Amino acid sequence: MTTIHCARCGQDRERQAFKPFGTELGQRIYDSICKGCWGEWLKTQQQLINHYGLIPYQPSAKEFLLRNMEQFLFEQGAPDSIA
Repeated sequence: MTTIHCARCGQDRERQAFKPFGTELGQRIYDSICKGCWGEWLKTQQQLINHYGLIPYQPSAKEFLLRNMEQFLFEQGAPDSIA
């Protein structure tokens, strides 16, 4: 079990098993967000999808989810609403 200092919760916790995306953002999440906080995001993401009736493969929904993910995990920007 590899531990990291999580940027979201501020604790030393278990690292995720894999990068969630093959992008720079995916690497940043892998390097600085613990498994527990990532799990919390996945639950929140599902709530957003259900609440707003999003279709995740649509570009506007992807952008909305990415903006909210960065805010949730890294506290950058304000929570967003769907346009």
